[in-house]
Amino acid sequence: MSTAKDVYNFEDLHTWAQKTGGIQPPARLSVFGDPVDHSLSPQMHNPGLNEAGIDAQYVRLHILPDQLKEALQELKTQNFIGTNLTIPHKAAAIESMDDIDDTARHIGAVNTVLVEDDQLIGFNSDGPGFARAIREEFSVDLHDLRIMILGAGGGAGKAVAVQAAMDHCERLVLVNRTADKAEALAAELAPFFKEDRVAGPMERLEAIPMEEQAMAVQMDHVDLIVNATSQGMKRTDPELLPASLLQPHQFVYDMVYSPACTHLISHAENAGARAANGLSMLLHQGAISFEYWFNRTAPVEAMRKGLLEALS
Repeated sequence: MSTAKDVYNFEDLHTWAQKTGGIQPPARLSVFGDPVDHSLSPQMHNPGLNEAGIDAQYVRLHILPDQLKEALQELKTQNFIGTNLTIPHKAAAIESMDDIDDTARHIGAVNTVLVEDDQLIGFNSDGPGFARAIREEFSVDLHDLRIMILGAGGGAGKAVAVQAAMDHCERLVLVNRTADKAEALAAELAPFFKEDRVAGPMERLEAIPMEEQAMAVQMDHVDLIVNATSQGMKRTDPELLPASLLQPHQFVYDMVYSPACTHLISHAENAGARAANGLSMLLHQGAISFEYWFNRTAPVEAMRKGLLEALS
């Protein structure tokens, strides 16, 4: 009996039965990425699959952009249950789907694929995972919050912005270094903010540049600040948001989870604000993917334990 490799590739996928025939449980779930060797998804999903008594395991597949379309089709013939997609495949995968859900359609990206009756069904668990993470960390729903997203030009920032809009948050401020991208996203999300509400002192939907003065104007009217950039992963990264702007009434959610305590989180706690890192979002994204694949409640605590052990 052999064990699964750390990373498989496109060529392996073509001869999957031969490449993985000796491993147990059988490899029937994966994550596609380029690169993919850093992914913690196997350490999260495999304990969950084991806890749920499901005879399958989850592996990494290194798939290049020009291999994506064919690789997705191979899932149908290689007895896969599904796959996750990470950078750079989420947007490109849409054209290969036979159907997608509303969340994936609004976000413009797929991160979870279900193989069902020779069909590829695309979902996006990024936004819903974020909503669950905020509820877990701060005991509040997006619907009740005034939200500022740093790095709202695309990718994870767009996913959480779309989720906040779909959940009809009280207010949404999109912040991006390239202001045009934030403005384009605001125009796309404008229909979600058309319903009647009591008028406040600020517009319910705004796009602003990532500049101190512009952000300072917003701070009295924001409850939740989200870092959707990768800034903070390195100790030498410059300050994303001036510490002096943070207020005690605010929640701060940094999608960066390594290191566990970024400069932004530290500044938030020093200001008296509540703060959390992105590990809970990663966990709940995975749990929602599990629910799409198996139509049952995910074993969240087993998945959480696997993640924490991998990070330690």
